[in-house]
Amino acid sequence: MKIGFVLDDSLDSTDGVQQYILTLGKWLACQNHEVHYLVGGTKRTDITNVHSLARNLTVKFNRNVLSIPTHSNKKQIKQLLKDQQFDILHVQLPFSPVLAGRIINLAPAKTRIVGTFHILPYSKLQFIGTQILHWITNKSIKRFDKIISVSPAAKSFAKTAMGIESQVIPNAVDFTSFKVSSTKNNDSNIRIVFLGRLVQRKGCMELLKAIDLLISNQKSLNLQVVIAGDGPDRKKLEQYVVAHNLAEIIEFRGRISEEEKPKLLSSAEIVALPSISGESFGIVVVEAIASGGGVVVGGKNPGYSFVLAKTPEVLFVPQDTVEFARLLLELLHSEEKRKKLARIQKEAIKDFDVEVVGKQILEVYQSVIAKVN
Repeated sequence: MKIGFVLDDSLDSTDGVQQYILTLGKWLACQNHEVHYLVGGTKRTDITNVHSLARNLTVKFNRNVLSIPTHSNKKQIKQLLKDQQFDILHVQLPFSPVLAGRIINLAPAKTRIVGTFHILPYSKLQFIGTQILHWITNKSIKRFDKIISVSPAAKSFAKTAMGIESQVIPNAVDFTSFKVSSTKNNDSNIRIVFLGRLVQRKGCMELLKAIDLLISNQKSLNLQVVIAGDGPDRKKLEQYVVAHNLAEIIEFRGRISEEEKPKLLSSAEIVALPSISGESFGIVVVEAIASGGGVVVGGKNPGYSFVLAKTPEVLFVPQDTVEFARLLLELLHSEEKRKKLARIQKEAIKDFDVEVVGKQILEVYQSVIAKVN
């Protein structure tokens, strides 16, 4: 079949929604389906069948940086839909009326429309914004044949904010991309890795505070902390490290490539992901476990709690520095416990493998097409 993934944002970033459509798109293409990407302003040229259909503006939403479409060409979209005659348009929700909404409204009646709902708001303002967006796009939403949510938290929010009924099918990760040989250090240092944007809600400052408390009480700890990622809080975080005499054990790597990610994650004894809120799933949690490094600990938010449900003892409230530090100390002192938890986590994420999720998505496509025929 011919499938078009629809996304208001650009494919130039590697955030969760972009990873979702690219991972599924690659898998579907390997199953001999023809895959296209109908997206906002995109410059990258390493992906086939990318149709850049809008001019985009960078904005902040849900404490993330997004690019939203400000203008799309109706004639260009209409011609593309006529030329391609998609069997399925798979739209990422919530969406803008400027691009995705226009594509939905111009789609031929025989084209089936599937959606995936991705978000969980960080604040009341984002909740209200999503409700307003629903009011604007309600007509387009009625054209959907099926809507999916990536987690129970996303499903609940879709229902509460937009009145949408949906089926939970989780995010997909290509596990083959994360199979790397062990890259653990030969020295005696235990490595903790943080990977994420350096913004408040991702909780990097909470990690630094917990490390500071650990070091002040346990001077003899052989510890190395790697902070991978970039963002507006980087300078503030670096200043905290200097002010608290942590520079010898904490290294800021900056943003790393997708190719570097598995190697870094596999080098960790502990991957610390203290996201405070606004997580509907947690692709980075699955990636960290799939990399085969150490144990993953995560902030007690709905998305991470879903992914880490089989090891609830690794969940913590990031703002509770004492609790966070106590968990890290317990794991630092027990290699046996780290390995046991890592084994449980590895088994638990099998349901998020693209080989499993891809088949579920394909079944959805086939079911909505069958209804027409």
